Amino acid sequence: MGRRKRKSGNLPDSVTTPQQQQQQQQQQQQKQSNCYEGERLVGLLKSLDREIETAKRSNNGVLPEKIWIKQQFAIGINDVTRTLERMKPSAGEKSSANESVLDYGNREDSFVCLQAVLLASDCNPRGLTKHILSLAPSRGVPLIFVRDKKAGSLRLGELVKLKTAIAIGVKVKGSGINRLIEEILHERGSVEAT
Repeated sequence: MGRRKRKSGNLPDSVTTPQQQQQQQQQQQQKQSNCYEGERLVGLLKSLDREIETAKRSNNGVLPEKIWIKQQFAIGINDVTRTLERMKPSAGEKSSANESVLDYGNREDSFVCLQAVLLASDCNPRGLTKHILSLAPSRGVPLIFVRDKKAGSLRLGELVKLKTAIAIGVKVKGSGINRLIEEILHERGSVEAT
């Protein structure tokens, strides 16, 4: 008596359609191509460190190291969030390696633009970075995930001479750091296209 018939068009929550399964597989593949771990992570961090040192040497000691790093990067969840919120929302398509560093540098509609956000994917609790996963794409900023056996934030912190950093936003300054990030994004874009 108390039973209702289920409409034939509705599927139970536990059943996924083939389209949903395909979307889940694509998201998983995209996350894997965005995530740097193991040897790939070591290569990324070494090349970033090399570019940071080169850019610092070109500074000729005009600015103290901490101030110079702060000019090049948005460091930490709060700083990255604040910078992303100040940026204008993208027009719909997310920006990728197709836009050059010069295109980023010519944007006068926001105070500071981020080229990419490096994010420790193994932070605890995960809720700390949840809002960045939706905020960055809405601003057209690509995410690069870093995972290193529960030590991703330690590895990111080493880049900016801190103990830990869960998130690092790369500011657009037209430096060698930006060119390296553009190459990484271009490489990732060609991998995703295949």
